[in-house]
Amino acid sequence: MAEPIREYRYQVDRDGRIFHDGTEIVDPAVLRFFLRAMTRTDDGRCLVLCQGERNWFEASDTPFVIQRLRLGIEGGLLQDVELCFPGDYREPLDPRTLETARDLLFCRVRGGAFRARFGRVAVQQLAPFLSDAGEGSALLLGGVRHPVRSGGALTSP
Repeated sequence: MAEPIREYRYQVDRDGRIFHDGTEIVDPAVLRFFLRAMTRTDDGRCLVLCQGERNWFEASDTPFVIQRLRLGIEGGLLQDVELCFPGDYREPLDPRTLETARDLLFCRVRGGAFRARFGRVAVQQLAPFLSDAGEGSALLLGGVRHPVRSGGALTSP
């Protein structure tokens, strides 16, 4: 008889902190692993498989919360943006995926597979480089104006 697969449930709070049974997961390697290995099931839930165990993640909007940014600035102009997540997981910003929904700023990460929300500090870091020329907000990055799309409801994390 096959041994039953163990399942664990994790909660992701508004700041991107991950909790299991009320205890925050703080190990950077574990946090990076979770964010790199996360997949989406057919029913839209977030899952990480590890050593035959199912690890389910629940978040109010997305388990990917950008905590801070690394900004590459040359001559006062923004040249590149690196997104920093819990556990020091990082990836570059794809400015073409910027959008707002419910007065929050989002982008796509992991090759477009997941929506990531900018946390308070990350928004404050990016704000000086966002402009509104009457045509809606845009990010000036590498000399190119990238419009920030106005999104609606949050349907896919």
